[in-house]
Amino acid sequence: MSDDGESVSTVQQHRFVPSRPNGAFVLAVTDGPDAGRTFRLDDSMPPRILIGQSAACDVRLADPQVSRRHAAIELDGERLRVTDLGSTNGTFVDDVAIIEALVDDGFRLRVGSTIIRGSCDAEPPAVELPTATSFGRMIGASREMRRLYRLCERLAASDVPVVIEGETGTGKEVLAEALHEEGARRQGPYVVFDCTAVPANLLESELFGHERGAFTGAVSPRKGVFEQAHQGTLLIDEIGDLDLSLQPKLLRALERGEIRRVGGDRPIRVDVRIVAATRRDLDREVQEGRFRDDLFHRLAVARIELPPLRARRGDVTLLAQHFWASLGGDPRALTSDLVSRWEATPWPGNVRQLRNTVARRIALGDLATVDAERSVVASSDVIDDVLQKSLPLVQARQLVVDAFEQRYLERILAEHGGSVTNAAAAAGIARRHFQRMRARVR
Repeated sequence: MSDDGESVSTVQQHRFVPSRPNGAFVLAVTDGPDAGRTFRLDDSMPPRILIGQSAACDVRLADPQVSRRHAAIELDGERLRVTDLGSTNGTFVDDVAIIEALVDDGFRLRVGSTIIRGSCDAEPPAVELPTATSFGRMIGASREMRRLYRLCERLAASDVPVVIEGETGTGKEVLAEALHEEGARRQGPYVVFDCTAVPANLLESELFGHERGAFTGAVSPRKGVFEQAHQGTLLIDEIGDLDLSLQPKLLRALERGEIRRVGGDRPIRVDVRIVAATRRDLDREVQEGRFRDDLFHRLAVARIELPPLRARRGDVTLLAQHFWASLGGDPRALTSDLVSRWEATPWPGNVRQLRNTVARRIALGDLATVDAERSVVASSDVIDDVLQKSLPLVQARQLVVDAFEQRYLERILAEHGGSVTNAAAAAGIARRHFQRMRARVR
């Protein structure tokens, strides 16, 4: 039942697939508070644009029945892919409630009380995508990645705050470093602050520093990451996990360009370019009260969403070859059959998982097998395989332990939504030990 009482059927993968000529789409708002507005979608746009009330949405609507981040639209070949983002009132294509749909020329989209008509512009202006296969250290020749490079170049040349979103392992930190290295602050420091890697009671000190005697153990003054990043770039990784009590202090530092150390009585001016990264849906975090709306708007002046590896057609081969060479693998061992199997893998862990897989293949050879259902992991018959190697006891035992720990950590992290803190607690081990285990078996 829709918000207005209309009975509709919900379709998980509703597809509208008649053919249409190549071209751009024009979205025209025909009903609702924004009636008369139009939006154009073509290859000059980011790979995915957002519809909603949030200031960070590309198609921003004033309709109060529209969620902050209501739906997403992306070009998919000659059609559009529409995805509902867990909106309160649902997304409807031709009066059918959808979770995801492929639509074509002439579709009718309803979000809240707003009606949007989509039509094809058969003769759009020619848009040439960059021919580059990388942006700094960010590698990718797929159309999905090349469409980002022009935006990345502009952001690198600017000094505005940037929020980088994407699934775990998509390369958010790599992109943040590339923005720094390609920008005017490249000669300055590049500092990373991981909101999930610091105990809650030390977060403020790590961010802003402390004076001697500020708390037990503060035997000398210490600079926080803001001061360390002065005249450079500060990446705040997993910003969506930042404790709510610290968010107003971070907002104050961003707005005033100054910080105050814990236990200090004077402000310290800082000149820092902020890049924030998150795997979370910040719009939803704001809507549910876990992230401050004013801090979100201060950070999301610009926004980039990195596509998952499974959506980057052709990049698995390019990345596998790059990792294989950089890790010192024998070129003859990277067979076309192996690469083809990797191309067919869904890669839930994205680029990070692919790199770990390549490293494991180089180290273990045929002991590492492709498991397309879960990930690339050591064979379930790893004990028999290790025994056939006739290795010394210590080496053989370590291979088995590593295979078990790698699979155990992947599973328990998945069960707890990627939260290291919760996964470590469930595993019954200290968070620091959990992190050391992850680093060793990657």
